[in-house]
Amino acid sequence: MATGRRRTIFSTFLLFLVGIAFGQDLEDYEYDFSYPRVAPSNITESFLCGCDQISCDYEPTCQTNLKCYIYLTTDVDDYGDRIYRKGCLTDGDQVIMICRNEVKCCSGELCNNNITLAVPTTQSPQPSSSTDYSNVLYMVLAVIFCIILFFGSIAISLCLYHRMQSKHEMHRLAPLDMEYGPSTDLRAVPAGDSTLKDLFDHSNTSGSGSGLPYLVQRTLARQIVLVQQVGKGRYGEVWRGHWQGENVAVKIFSSIDEKSWFRESEIYNTVMLRHDHILGFIASDMTSRNSCTQLWLITHYHELGSLYDYLNRNVIDAPLACRLALSAASGLVHLHTEITCNNSKPAIAHRDIKSKNILVKRDLRCCIADLGLAVLHTQENGCIDMGVNNRVGTKRYMAPELLDETMNITCFESFKRVDIYAFGLVLWEIATRCQVGGMVEDYQPPFHDKVPSDPSFEDMRKVVCVDQCRPTIPNRWATDPTLTNLAKLMRECWCQAASSRHTSLRVKKTLIKISESCQKSSKLDMENDRIIV
Repeated sequence: MATGRRRTIFSTFLLFLVGIAFGQDLEDYEYDFSYPRVAPSNITESFLCGCDQISCDYEPTCQTNLKCYIYLTTDVDDYGDRIYRKGCLTDGDQVIMICRNEVKCCSGELCNNNITLAVPTTQSPQPSSSTDYSNVLYMVLAVIFCIILFFGSIAISLCLYHRMQSKHEMHRLAPLDMEYGPSTDLRAVPAGDSTLKDLFDHSNTSGSGSGLPYLVQRTLARQIVLVQQVGKGRYGEVWRGHWQGENVAVKIFSSIDEKSWFRESEIYNTVMLRHDHILGFIASDMTSRNSCTQLWLITHYHELGSLYDYLNRNVIDAPLACRLALSAASGLVHLHTEITCNNSKPAIAHRDIKSKNILVKRDLRCCIADLGLAVLHTQENGCIDMGVNNRVGTKRYMAPELLDETMNITCFESFKRVDIYAFGLVLWEIATRCQVGGMVEDYQPPFHDKVPSDPSFEDMRKVVCVDQCRPTIPNRWATDPTLTNLAKLMRECWCQAASSRHTSLRVKKTLIKISESCQKSSKLDMENDRIIV
């Protein structure tokens, strides 16, 4: 009796596990607990059920008065066939829990021996539309194309908008201030989208000589082709370059002279510096050529070269001498003058005035160049900006206070007086090449008869400070009123006492009077020649 009860409990537990193995969640079912529980004692008729060895302890049959069961396990025998489990259900609860789906139940003598269960076949899942890889690939490509098209459209729109804004801005800005008159510094030949004159006319920099915006400078510098070397000095080289068919001058500094390049670029970018008689600045940039770093300073190109070169090659008359001197003095006045407005210009002292730093333009007027040693001053803060350049001016043109080291470097007026002294020597160079009575001297630099070609600091100090010598004024100048007046002016410029020298404005006004007098004299001479003829 105990053995049969253990067999019944084991069979019930085994069948419960089978139900779980086949995914039957017993909690999902609503059991009818009102099922009539029939005790075996109340059933008068019982029957035998087929039984496997495990379920019935190796007995081939079992007896019940309720149900026989049979199901197919996932185990296989030695022949590879699926193993059946079958036996008896002796409890009504077992019938409710076990007789479902894969477990087949029946009533009758050995009824479960006559039941054949089919082995379930596994069907391969049919590919759905979501696994169509060709369609997925097309969709990905379409999305990528749309993204590229979207961003490309944005980029093109931004470019077109920027171009339209640039054109609008260029048309909106006014041309150069009419105070300076039409520009004759550069002959603009239309080529490409714009010319240098167009760039400066429509540049958004206020004032003159301050060059173009930095981005434009760098873009323009990379479009220049060097053509021919036209000069060489202690700072580097000067080349003639081409930009869209126009000539430009490219001053190339070596990398060891970076301070000079930086200082000159800084000065040229000063607001309100552009002037007819200041060399027109275009751009500055740092580039690399032949694995060497080069520092470029790009300016207008003047084919006649410096005043030093022009005087060496040409003999001039009195009106041209006045023209050259007056234009150079006008540039010096603009440098020395502080302009106070919204875009203020500081007062600038050149510190290296000489004939090699003054260029002759095509209209035979001069412009001042080479601002690498310049110092700046504004009355608002009273500071003197000397930069960090350790270069000194040309010794031949140094004023006495520089040579004997008595100059007051805390006073900006001292620097302007040094410029006036050097300008007096430039006036002497111009006058010596002026023809009077069919006579003219060969070009010679100041103090050529007193110091060597490359004088030392001590040589100049002895001549200028100790001996107080000045360039010789020929006696023949006394026969010409223009040269006589120029000789008087240059003596006042190179006075030993710095405080006795004229200001640049006073020099300019004096030269205007000398020029007007010279023109009247020239007209009278022309009328006399006509009368004689």
